[in-house]
Amino acid sequence: MSKCFSFTSSRDWCYRHNFTYAGLKSSTTDLKDGTVIHCWIPKKQKPDKPTLVLIHGIGANAMWQWNQFITPLVSKFNVYVPDLVFFGDSYSSRPERTEAFQAQCVMRALEGHGVKRMSVVGLSYGGFVGYSLAAQFPEAVERVVVGCAGVCLEDKDMDQGMFRVKSVEEAMEILLAQTPEKLRELVKLSFYKPLQPMPSCFLSDFIDVMCTENLQERRELIEALHKDRKLSDLPKITQPTLIIWGEEDQIFPVELAHRLKRHLGENAKLVLLKKTGHAINMEKPKELYKHLKSFLIDPLPAGQGSGGEVD
Repeated sequence: MSKCFSFTSSRDWCYRHNFTYAGLKSSTTDLKDGTVIHCWIPKKQKPDKPTLVLIHGIGANAMWQWNQFITPLVSKFNVYVPDLVFFGDSYSSRPERTEAFQAQCVMRALEGHGVKRMSVVGLSYGGFVGYSLAAQFPEAVERVVVGCAGVCLEDKDMDQGMFRVKSVEEAMEILLAQTPEKLRELVKLSFYKPLQPMPSCFLSDFIDVMCTENLQERRELIEALHKDRKLSDLPKITQPTLIIWGEEDQIFPVELAHRLKRHLGENAKLVLLKKTGHAINMEKPKELYKHLKSFLIDPLPAGQGSGGEVD
């Protein structure tokens, strides 16, 4: 019997409806160089509100990563939620694969929508892009949130056993899962608390809908993150920065959070979420929102980056 219902497509439709109901609209920007960026933007820009850019990770498009946060954040910000290149409806014919290129594409798209100043929140791969945005465009980025994003990793960390995987190739097989077994492995690595067993038919449907497009390009994005990466090459961003991490993260171990805090010094605040893995947006959405609101809206106290915090 042919498949007639896709749970994943249905959920995708619901997320699209939620974004629209919250006051956002879908917009596509042609950068005129072979690159097209899709972004959810405010239906009506409100000049009395600050601007917030939410950047997703490798495992999803923008809607799937940020759906739980859209309604409360839209009430306080002009929210922009781009799909990164090779995700959702964003694509490019150009050969670049670095997070610096992703950041440039996001910035150009935002400039096309008239955005001049913003705060940026990036989770996992999105944290790499958000950090690069802040480094390349310091005049435009006011505050930065880096969530579970190993921007301080070095290529030697893999050989020295920091990660659960033994090679970049093994990491890609899990992060870009193409079988139910690999997707289960990804979920196990991403969550502190085991989820209920998921039937293979559901996992296969998710892979078919969400994980098969631009597969080679996404592999190249991951390779570019790791290749020849050295902490000494990482610029120190100057914006106030919130580093927020799951204490039990098995994808980017918490040592990378401490390393980033040391790299940025007094400019950064580190928050560790107890009994939480890599998927902080799904495991601890209320706690994540609380810290986003506090950091992005409330005035920064003197010396806000001087210490750490554990929830």
